[in-house]
Amino acid sequence: MTAIKYFRWPFIVTALGLVLAYWLGWQITGTGAGALSFLVIGAILAVLEISLSFDNAIVNANKLRDMDPLWQRRFLTWGIIVAVFGMRIIFPLAVVSIAASIGPIEAIRLAIHHPHDYAHIMEGAHLSISAFGGTFLMMVALNYFMDSDKDVDWVRTIECRLRSWSAIKGVEVALVLMLVIGFTVNLPAAHSATFLFAAICGLLTYLAVELVGHVLDAREAVNCAAARGGLGAFLYLEVLDASFSFDGVIGAFALTQNLFLIAIGLGIGAMYVRAMTLMLVERQTMTQFRFLEHGAFYSVLVLAVIMFIQSMTDIPEVITGLLGACLIGLSLISSIRYNRTAK
Repeated sequence: MTAIKYFRWPFIVTALGLVLAYWLGWQITGTGAGALSFLVIGAILAVLEISLSFDNAIVNANKLRDMDPLWQRRFLTWGIIVAVFGMRIIFPLAVVSIAASIGPIEAIRLAIHHPHDYAHIMEGAHLSISAFGGTFLMMVALNYFMDSDKDVDWVRTIECRLRSWSAIKGVEVALVLMLVIGFTVNLPAAHSATFLFAAICGLLTYLAVELVGHVLDAREAVNCAAARGGLGAFLYLEVLDASFSFDGVIGAFALTQNLFLIAIGLGIGAMYVRAMTLMLVERQTMTQFRFLEHGAFYSVLVLAVIMFIQSMTDIPEVITGLLGACLIGLSLISSIRYNRTAK
């Protein structure tokens, strides 16, 4: 497949999504200018999601390349449904339902008729989401760098030191807990308990997913010696996808309070992330560019730290996206230079 063929469906979804965004704007505002503003915001949200999630595609590809082809297809089909509808629609509704102690139907009505109140509730849940997502993503990044089997280093000084710590059992958990405690004691008393509880939930979720993954995949390996990364890896990737989505979903409310416009824009972006993941796996891009996944995991680590910092101060999503893009770009340049010198 040529590279353009991987993006055929994302292009189709983009066209349909922008038309739907224009129609939604026309229905709500009744003016061409209002409809055009909805279309522009939908396009910006899609670009924002792609810039924030490129590292997500690389991390997904890193996990998918070791999975059984059947489970690869299941993730790339069912996973995109969960990513678009679950995280972009159901997740915000669930947050509002829990935070406001109302039912999901009432949450939908609130999103339609009182979007400002809906956005205010979502913003109120930002502290918990940042703590949960930041903790989970930091565990993902540290688990990659603190792997005794990892034999390729990009930033040798840092990665050799982290890999040497892998002999200490549970060191990554201790490092994350130290960071969580550090932020907790520096937060206002009214917010510290909320932050700590959400961070502990994020840590427990990561450990639970790892445990379930090992148990499920071990059972599959018993039934089939060739089984590689089945249901356990699938569940891990779904939770990982969800953690990557937190930042984009919350950041989208800075542009619009309309739940359905957010779902359209971020859904378009999610389709491109899926296409990039598929291309990276099938074209074996990860093996062609030696340090690309290193850049992605450094980006994950930076995103985790930014999510922690956002519990204390606002950081524009454009900064998050640019930092991630710069790290991945630098790793790509390093990979190209390595390939040239290795010939």
